[in-house]
Amino acid sequence: MPNFTRIAIKNAFVKLLALKPLNKISVKDIVEECGINRNSFYYHFQDVPTLLESIVMEEMDKIIADYSPRDPIEKCLRAAMSYAEENRNMVLHVYRYMDRELFEGYLWRVCEHIVSAYTDNEFQKLDVSEQDRSMINYLYKCECFGIAVDWLNNGMQSTGQEEVERVVGFISNSFADFERRSKYGSR
Repeated sequence: MPNFTRIAIKNAFVKLLALKPLNKISVKDIVEECGINRNSFYYHFQDVPTLLESIVMEEMDKIIADYSPRDPIEKCLRAAMSYAEENRNMVLHVYRYMDRELFEGYLWRVCEHIVSAYTDNEFQKLDVSEQDRSMINYLYKCECFGIAVDWLNNGMQSTGQEEVERVVGFISNSFADFERRSKYGSR
C-alpha cells in the first residue's frame, strides 16, 4: 500500500523544483506546500538530497523497467529524452544543483542499461568476441552519456529527439558495418 504522505512530499518537491533551483528549496518550503509538519518529512526522508535521490532513482528505474531488451534502442532513449523535455525546468535545476558525481552516476546507469540491452540483442546476430562486445558497449555507453551531458550543459537547447536520432544513427550504422564484416569474414 503506498504511503500517501511520502507521495505528497515527493509531489510537492517536484512542483517546487519546477519553479525554483534545488538550492533554494528548503524542508520548510516542502512541508508548507504539502500541508504536513517537519516531523512527518523527517520520518520519510533524512533531508532534501535524500528526497531528491529517491525521486531520481525512482524515475530512472521506471524508464529502465519499461523497456525490454528486445525494444529498439531509440524507444528507451526517446522515453528518457521525452521525460527530460517534459520536465525541463526540474531536470535543469537538478542537473545544475545536485551533487554532480551522484547525478552522473544515475545517468551512467541509465546509459549502460539502454546500450547493453540493445547491443546484447544485436550481438546475437553477429560473430563478435566477448572482448569486442565489451569495448563496443563501453564506447556506445560513453557516446550516449556524453551527448546527454553535453545536451544538459547547453541548457537542453536542441530537442532531445534530435540527439536521439544522432546516437541511434551512429549505432545503427556501426552495427550494419559489423554485420557486413561478419558475413564476409573480415574484422
